[in-house]
Amino acid sequence: MKHIRNFCIIAHIDHGKSTLADRLLQSTNTVSDREMMDQVLDDMDLEREKGITIKSHAIQINYRSKAGEDYVLNLIDTPGHVDFSYEVSRALAACEGALLLVDATQGIQAQTISNLYLAIDNDLEIIPVINKIDMDGAMIEEVKDQIIDLIGCKPEDILLASGRTGQGVDEILEAIVQRIPPPEGDENAPLQALIFDSVFNSFRGIIVYFRVMNGIIRKGDKIKFVSTGQEYEADEVGILKLKMTEKKEIKAGDVGYIITGIKNAKEVKVGDTITMANNPNPEAIKGFEEVKPMVFAGIYPVNTDDFEELRDCMDKLQLNDASLTFEVETSQALGFGFRCGFLGMLHMEIIQERLEREFNQTVITTVPNVSFLAYTTKGETIVVNNPSEFPDPVKTDRIEEPYIKAQIITKPEYIGNIMTLCLGKRGILVNQNYLTPTRVELVFEMPLTEIVFDFYDKLKSQTRGYASFDYHPLGYRESDIVKMDILLNGDKVDALSALIHRSRAQEFGRKLCEKLKELLPRQQFQIAIQAAIGAKIVARENISALRKDVTAKCYGGDISRKRKLLEKQKEGKKRMRQIGNVEVPQEAFLAVLKLDD
Repeated sequence: MKHIRNFCIIAHIDHGKSTLADRLLQSTNTVSDREMMDQVLDDMDLEREKGITIKSHAIQINYRSKAGEDYVLNLIDTPGHVDFSYEVSRALAACEGALLLVDATQGIQAQTISNLYLAIDNDLEIIPVINKIDMDGAMIEEVKDQIIDLIGCKPEDILLASGRTGQGVDEILEAIVQRIPPPEGDENAPLQALIFDSVFNSFRGIIVYFRVMNGIIRKGDKIKFVSTGQEYEADEVGILKLKMTEKKEIKAGDVGYIITGIKNAKEVKVGDTITMANNPNPEAIKGFEEVKPMVFAGIYPVNTDDFEELRDCMDKLQLNDASLTFEVETSQALGFGFRCGFLGMLHMEIIQERLEREFNQTVITTVPNVSFLAYTTKGETIVVNNPSEFPDPVKTDRIEEPYIKAQIITKPEYIGNIMTLCLGKRGILVNQNYLTPTRVELVFEMPLTEIVFDFYDKLKSQTRGYASFDYHPLGYRESDIVKMDILLNGDKVDALSALIHRSRAQEFGRKLCEKLKELLPRQQFQIAIQAAIGAKIVARENISALRKDVTAKCYGGDISRKRKLLEKQKEGKKRMRQIGNVEVPQEAFLAVLKLDD
């Protein structure tokens, strides 16, 4: 066991994690030249197209050190985006050490800091590496100082490398062997293994990836999943090379996979403990904290008949992405669907793409929102996930909305732009500090509702892409949230209601009414589109009636003749309006989602 090392690579977005992983695999001949390509571990089409890592990828490397000893290194490559931080935290739980990569041209950014704290919380050995030293704009000495300030290490502990040219890779491998401690565990104890990921294979069923803490798992063993209490037989166990490689047994400290032929997605939980059925280990491993979704949206099938098929697809997708949560909900306009919780807007976009690509499901996504807490006058607490659950304002004591702590790291010249953006989004500046003369950190407290839509895009365009952004939930705070209804000829349309801060309601209402005026087809009678908060109307638009030209047959003649015909028409329209119904077409619901907020 003392020849096993488990480690992962953590860094901010685009600091070269996957490229460095490529070089580690190449220099140890884990991947042959024929199989080698850029970002070889990113196996999803979506990851290749967007150039980002979405899933953590585990792979085993065999390495012979300079002293001539053979080591087994288990590498886990992790994503960098804040939306996938749950993937990172799960990868860290399976490791004893982490390579902290910092881009020599960018320096320390927001995600570097938050991933570092995750690693420190898990008591990992940190090896700082400055990457991309071959670039023209590399500021090696400056970045070294930043790292020393952040971690408090010695200058000689920092390794210099280039993922593109392969420079410094041998030193990194030696440092992994020398500095990262071997895993602790007892091969003779009862089996105890932590599930850190799973994937659905349509031929083999569910493949579970795990890390053995104590004991040994062999092919053909009867095993038991602690949280569900289900027992299975291990049809196949093995290690993760570029392809899965079968082995007779996996010992304590190692990372591997197991196939038991499970077909039902509900039976596997990431963070669960595997143990033997006949000799169970009495204690479960402390798993991962339950994931807290930040953004909620409804996902509905385009045809209501496809609902059951969509449910199967969501179950399979949840296996591969444990941070997705969902429950069934219905809507008057869209029929049956799911209320899904995501970790952020990018996560939501990726899930939608994956449903379309991997499962051929075309779905409609509703306006993303967050969950509020409503306290009634009777002292009850109601969790409000969508506008239809909002309690009657008369019976409501107060409403609380979720706040986050946003950490933005940028260049000093963009402070003004960022201040304007964040204060406009109801943010409160808590702290401003200069990490270096050219690096400033701003800390805001902001309502999550304001960030959900397009905050990240606006931040990037205001700072020409130089700002990096990270956030943590702070809890709930009291706020003046109101429910805005849309009325068509005095009737509420539930699917168009929205929960919004009172200061924003009027502007949002006006935009929505204008949009609906363009989209609703004209009827034989006038339609009034109104936005209302409670009984107060905040915006109104009229769609005028289609009218037949009743005066066409009067050529010349007295004005009173024409007036009589027009009055008669007016009466008819009035009567028609009292009994007429307005049908809202599907396009109108979809277009409201695309309303530029």
